[in-house]
Amino acid sequence: MKAAILNSFGTPLSIETVPDPILGTGEVIVDVAATRILAYAGEVFSGKRQYLLNLPAVPGAGGIGRVRALGPDATRLTVGDWVFCDPTVRSRDDAVSPDITLQGLSAGGEGGLRLQKYFRDGSFAQQMRVPTENVTRLGAIDESKAANWCALGTLLVSYGGFLAVNLLAGETVVMNGATGAFGSGGVAVAIAMGATRVIATGRNQAALEALAHRHGDRVRPARMTGDEEKDRATIVAAAEEPIDVVLDLLPPEATPSQVRAALLTVRPYGRVALMGGVGGRGDGGLHLPYAWLMRNCVTVRGQWMFPRDAAGRLIRLIHAGLLNLDGYRVTTFPLAQANEAVAHAAENAGPFNMTVLRP
Repeated sequence: MKAAILNSFGTPLSIETVPDPILGTGEVIVDVAATRILAYAGEVFSGKRQYLLNLPAVPGAGGIGRVRALGPDATRLTVGDWVFCDPTVRSRDDAVSPDITLQGLSAGGEGGLRLQKYFRDGSFAQQMRVPTENVTRLGAIDESKAANWCALGTLLVSYGGFLAVNLLAGETVVMNGATGAFGSGGVAVAIAMGATRVIATGRNQAALEALAHRHGDRVRPARMTGDEEKDRATIVAAAEEPIDVVLDLLPPEATPSQVRAALLTVRPYGRVALMGGVGGRGDGGLHLPYAWLMRNCVTVRGQWMFPRDAAGRLIRLIHAGLLNLDGYRVTTFPLAQANEAVAHAAENAGPFNMTVLRP
């Protein structure tokens, strides 16, 4: 089969002929139809982000495809099924605190690196081998829409955060960092889950207004300035009512004060999910007020990715019409143009933009 190989950090992807993956027990082989390219993929491949990825490797975190072969432990899947491949691979020998690796992207630590020795190669290839539990049926879909379904990989991140803090219909949400790909998806997910009001924060006023235009009056833009106290007041004014949930998805370029500006707006007994990249570049800790957290009974939850059952639940929301994948602007590239696709993804990041590789 053909695959894009990252042989070393800082070098272009190499399109090579490699052996087809070999099926083992507890695994599924998938013919990859489409895989999204992260806007920051170039930073990963250059080594700038210092992700834990043993090389050489086939990159690519998750994707959409059809089942080619499956092991004896699969009882619902059949050959030819359209499926979503979840890149969040967990070790199977500790159900309480499993090690995690993101297949084709990064490990979560030393245990994740051990797991990555086997489940390393990702979706920038014509076929990929995936743990059985990481394959979720999509049902009947139009093949021409396979690229749109790649949005699952983006939407599932915020969905995992909202599940972690038990977002309920009728609640008010602050989506902190709403103008990026993951944050704008979070606005859409919160609306689909029944949030009464979503406060969308960001510095780009035009992008914030576009989110409000897309989703209607349930979205309230809150333009951030970098002044923590002023920004907190802006969020509270936009909400007009107690804030139940804050989900932070700010990128590594943001500062801890930008997180605090939103986090400290949550009501007593409110919940906060931290899923962004703040602090990943060594810019210090978050420094939250101990007494305020304790006296207001606020829950602060760190969340990396999403639980196993999230994909199936989100797929049902899409089929129910609560999330519309047709709203994504999709640009596709063939596998032979993988490097051009990575550059395009970086240059065309933003809300509801998606660059997709079609192996």
